[in-house]
Amino acid sequence: MSKIISFVNQKGGVGKTTSSINLAASLGLLGKKTLLVDLDPQGNCTTGVGVNKGQAKYSVYELLTDRADLQQVVGKTKFKNLFLIPASINLAGIDMELLEKSRADKEFVAQLQLKKYLDQIKDVFDYIILDCPPSLGFLTTNSLAASDSVIIPVQCEFFALEGIMQLLNSIMMAQKKLNPTLDIEGVLLTMLDNRTNLGLEVVDEIKSYFKEKVYDTIIPRLVRLSEAPSHGKPICAYDPKSRGTEAYINLAKEVILRNGK
Repeated sequence: MSKIISFVNQKGGVGKTTSSINLAASLGLLGKKTLLVDLDPQGNCTTGVGVNKGQAKYSVYELLTDRADLQQVVGKTKFKNLFLIPASINLAGIDMELLEKSRADKEFVAQLQLKKYLDQIKDVFDYIILDCPPSLGFLTTNSLAASDSVIIPVQCEFFALEGIMQLLNSIMMAQKKLNPTLDIEGVLLTMLDNRTNLGLEVVDEIKSYFKEKVYDTIIPRLVRLSEAPSHGKPICAYDPKSRGTEAYINLAKEVILRNGK
């Protein structure tokens, strides 16, 4: 049975999509069959693994609106053990569409659409990684309802904890109403520039707040990491010997160790 993990932070620019792509690819490289689910209307996860979101016939949008099934939307990427459910621009208006459908059909539970499908393939993959949009709407709610746990990426910059309490409240609300077993998998520190005192101070602040939930692996701020998505590759394929590859492989090893598989 797979472990389903959501990357969630309603604050943009914290390395959420970069980390979703590179953790998923690194898990694949370590021999774990992994599914990456792109729930962001921008579709950056999709293009970041070399898939043209404009040419994908079916996406997570069709899945959430019952217009396609899993066999139609799950595709193999060109990277080892890595599969993808792509995003499309249609996701931009899905909150209103799901709300209207829920009103019209009392048995249609909008928040549980993704769970309904992922439960069908939990035995197929070792890990399922969900990249959520930088908001707390229906897409993120679907992700939290379907997930076993959450990874919270936190940027090593000023105001790092800004919005975290709102996010934690949303996670607790999801636990209460939709998914009582939802847990915080870990807190991932990203974009560290260790040449600055501020970055190191933020690391200490986050560790004092989240304690053992913080991963030992810290993702550095690197040009190669920001370049890789534009080439449609995770960092382990774009620059196998880079510090970014080393960091995400180490993160994948931590995730595997914490889960005992």
